Amino acid sequence: MTTYAEGTTVSAEKSRGEIERTLARFGATGFAYGWDETRASVQFVAQGRQVRFVMTLPDPSESRFTMFTRSKYGSPERRSLGAAKSLHEAEVRRLWRVLALAVKAKLSLVEAEIVSFEQEFLAFVVLPSGRTVYEETHAAIASAYDGNQIPALLPGGR
Repeated sequence: MTTYAEGTTVSAEKSRGEIERTLARFGATGFAYGWDETRASVQFVAQGRQVRFVMTLPDPSESRFTMFTRSKYGSPERRSLGAAKSLHEAEVRRLWRVLALAVKAKLSLVEAEIVSFEQEFLAFVVLPSGRTVYEETHAAIASAYDGNQIPALLPGGR
């Protein structure tokens, strides 16, 4: 199985720009992004709602970037700093491509009236508290499932 956008040469900056252009084309009235060492954030205003996506960035010291084995049974060896940096940058590029695809797909679903804006973006809507709907509700939902308090999928059965 292949991973979406694996091997992409499209820069993170170009993907971010694509997200911004896509949002503008679909009627967004505001856009912002930011990053630090561990995450990147894309925020926008559309249909009267503030929306925020936060993407966790991979740690460049992870072994998937810094180590390799020459064969299936070989001992792990350390990659050169340049090779590790290159692999890390490739993963960051891939993640930005994935986010660009997700935003475009979500907005396309809304445009086609398959779902409403609220249905598609609800988890990412920013509440007055500054937290997203997901951040406010995920613990309660997990607790309901853990306690088996969810109705049966089909009527009459459990």
